Parts: sequence; structure tokens; C-alpha cells
Amino acid sequence: MSNLRIVLDTNILLVSVSSRSKYHWIFQKILNGVFDLYVTNEILAEYEEIIASKYSEVVAGNVLRALLKLPNVHRQTVYYHWNLIGADSDDNKFADCAVSANAHYLISNDKHFSVLNEIKFPRIEVLTIDAFKTIFSI
Repeated sequence: MSNLRIVLDTNILLVSVSSRSKYHWIFQKILNGVFDLYVTNEILAEYEEIIASKYSEVVAGNVLRALLKLPNVHRQTVYYHWNLIGADSDDNKFADCAVSANAHYLISNDKHFSVLNEIKFPRIEVLTIDAFKTIFSI
């Protein structure tokens, strides 16, 4: 059986990095190869910027290096921009990555992503962090 293919909104990765976070299980499962994470260069740049601003540049660099060394983290090339999220167009990079990667889930607690649940095509299933947790019965 192949792994779940997911795309993580930056805030989800951010809250999962610290070993003291109740959401650290997500980062741990990435490190352990439990699911496949898909990212684009744009997503990686945002990860780095936000983690550096909340923690430090050293932490951001370490997280990105760790992710890019993992065989279950895939750099995805997006060839088409769907522009599905009007409320915050910056979030479209995650939706486009999810479509391009044929991801099972896009994980986000950002309310801007809820519009994706109403769109029939392309189909992107958005889960909150808590809904995603129920898949693993943690």
C-alpha cells in the first residue's frame, strides 16, 4: 500500500516542528516516512520564512534540510495555476501543489481553504489538523 500524499499549509508545519507541541506527531510522521509530503519551491520558501520568523533562521534551515533529505518529501512542479482561492491568493500555491501531486489531503486550519470543499473540479480534500489526526487514531 502506498503512503498518503499530503500537502501541509505552513501553519500546520509550523505548529508541528517543536517537540513540545501537541501536534509534533505530524513532523514525527514525516520524519518516519509515514506519509508523502509534496512541496514546491514557493512552499519551501514560505516554510523557511515563517519558521525563521517564529523560531530562528537556524531552526528554519535545519527543518528544510531535514525535509529535503527525506525520500518521502517530494518537490512538485506546478504547471497550471488554478487560482481557486480568491480570499487569499497566496494560499493558491498549496492548492496548486495538491492538484499537481494528486494529493489525498491538503491539511490546513486556515478558513480560506474551505472554499475548496465546494469546488467539484479539481477536487481537493481539505482537512483540519484535528480531522487529519483522526485518520491515525492518535
